Amino acid sequence: MKEVIYGINPVLEALRSGKRNFIKILIAAGAKGKAVYEIELLARARNINVERDLSLADIKNISGTEKHQGVAAIVSQRREIGLDELIEQLYKKDNKPVAAVLDGIEDPGNLGAIIRSAEALGVGGIIIPKDRAAGLTPVVVKRSAGAIEYIPIVRVTNISNTIEELKEKGFWVVGVEAGAERNCFSLSYDDPIAVVFGGESKGIRRLTKEKCDYLVSIPMKGRVSSLNISAACAIIFYEILRQKLSNS
Repeated sequence: MKEVIYGINPVLEALRSGKRNFIKILIAAGAKGKAVYEIELLARARNINVERDLSLADIKNISGTEKHQGVAAIVSQRREIGLDELIEQLYKKDNKPVAAVLDGIEDPGNLGAIIRSAEALGVGGIIIPKDRAAGLTPVVVKRSAGAIEYIPIVRVTNISNTIEELKEKGFWVVGVEAGAERNCFSLSYDDPIAVVFGGESKGIRRLTKEKCDYLVSIPMKGRVSSLNISAACAIIFYEILRQKLSNS
C-alpha cells in the first residue's frame, strides 16, 4: 500500500529516519532552501526518483491540499505493529517507559500535534483506537512535523482491554481528566507509566476511566475552563520528563 506525505519537514524526516520505502519525491518549481536541498541530497544518495520543477497545481493534485510547501512524496505505508511488540520496544529503550493512550482524539490536527509533543518530550509510544478516532492520515503526518517517523504508534480494537494488558506488563495507568481532585504535579511518575487522555468533546470514556490507577487534572487559574487537548498532553508529557530529569 502507498500513501502521500506532503510538506518539507515531514518528507525530510521520513528520509532521515530511513523507515519508509520511497517511490518518488515531487518538488515544485521554485522550491528552494536548505531543507529542500537536503531532501534532494538524501534522495540522490538512496537512488530515489525525484521529479523536479512541477507546478504547484500538480503537487496539490497529488497531495490533495494547498499546504504542501512545494514538496510531496509517495511512500510505503508505516509498518503496523501490535501492542506486545510496542511494549517490548518500550522496555528495551527504558526500564521505566512512558506510553500515551489516546481514547478517541477526533481532530487530525490535534493528533498530529500530540505526536509531535510526545516525540519531543520523551514519550516512548502512542496507542490509539482503530475506530471512532482520527487515523494516521497525511494531515496527521504534516501536523506532526515529521515526528511520526520516530515514534511507534499502535492501533487497538479495545482501549479498556489494552489498559489491562499494560497493567499486567507493569505499567501504572494515569488518566488525565478535568475536575479530578488530584493535581497532576503532585503525582510521582517514577514507574512505567501509561498516561490516558480522552477525546476533545467527551473526555475519557467511563469504562476507560474505571481502569485507571489514578485520575489527575491540570490546575487552571484563568477564566477559560479547559485547554486544547494537544496543549494538555504537552503539559503532562513535560511534567513526566521534568521528573525523570530531576531523578537522573
